[in-house]
Amino acid sequence: MDYFNENGTVLLIDKPLTWTSFDAVKKIRSAGKFKKVGHAGTLDPLATGLLILCTGKKTKEIEKYQAQEKEYTGTFTLGATTPSYDLETEFDQEFPTDHITKEALSAAVDKMTGLIEQTPPIFSAVKVNGRRAYDAARKGEEIKLKIREVEIQAFEIDDSNFPVIAFRIVCSKGTYIRSMANDFGKLLGSGAHLSSLRRTKIGDFSVDDAENVIEVAEKMKTIRESL
Repeated sequence: MDYFNENGTVLLIDKPLTWTSFDAVKKIRSAGKFKKVGHAGTLDPLATGLLILCTGKKTKEIEKYQAQEKEYTGTFTLGATTPSYDLETEFDQEFPTDHITKEALSAAVDKMTGLIEQTPPIFSAVKVNGRRAYDAARKGEEIKLKIREVEIQAFEIDDSNFPVIAFRIVCSKGTYIRSMANDFGKLLGSGAHLSSLRRTKIGDFSVDDAENVIEVAEKMKTIRESL
């Protein structure tokens, strides 16, 4: 990998748990002393997996990568909800799960496949009147986010560890997997939250080809110091 190509570089990073996407950007920018580094699609701190970083002139291609379909794996846990739809916030409600059958699970999957409407989580970076939604949410302010249409090309589940539901989802740009967890619980007459998430693909790029961000930063530093 030519990290210091004059035309810029596209880096495939496996984002660590608890890191923000911008943490990875800062790490690479500092290691390589780059003027421009950007990422092609945010991953929440509690998610891991594929993060595309672009340096230099390659930052002009970020929108192209952002527009490509994404693949995720992870788990929904039925029976409890949180305000953020994941484990960033504390549980706010508990629900029964004994009534949920395999038929009901299958029906919910069918309803959430194809073109669907969803509302982003209030704990998200969506802007409302010029402010990030999560800023208002963390202050306890009530906000209303617009419903959006997204496409779910594939939605597969494994309920062998019920009430934890393992999933694989292939979806369009702008899809919130946290919202899918919340909506999945509602369709089942219960509640659910996203308990783990990993992005495995962006377009033709796979996390199998991604590098550890700390190792990449160390390589960059070593190369830069030898120049």
